Amino acid sequence: QPMPRPRAQAPTAPPRTAPPATSGSALASWYERGCCTASGERFNPDALTFAHRTLPFGTSVRFCHGDRCVTARCNDRGPATWTGRTFDLSRGAFAAIAPLGAGEITVTYQIGGAE
Repeated sequence: QPMPRPRAQAPTAPPRTAPPATSGSALASWYERGCCTASGERFNPDALTFAHRTLPFGTSVRFCHGDRCVTARCNDRGPATWTGRTFDLSRGAFAAIAPLGAGEITVTYQIGGAE
């Protein structure tokens, strides 16, 4: 007697990254190149924006480094997971809290932060 065929299993969705805590500290860098963002808007390196892998577009986050803080809006995806960074800030947002020459910094952040 032929063996019954195994039932096909429904494809499963890829595991989602857990949403970040509403506040904490994380590694951030800056970027200034590219014409378009993942949200579809034109990239402006001087705008107060940032990239994150999972936060909804339009989310405001307050970033602080030392005694300097800036509130920026999520409009792009990144950084790549292998970098170890959580946020990529636009040149303008990064420059508001640290010298560009620093490259990468540890920031404290508050999701939904206000100016």
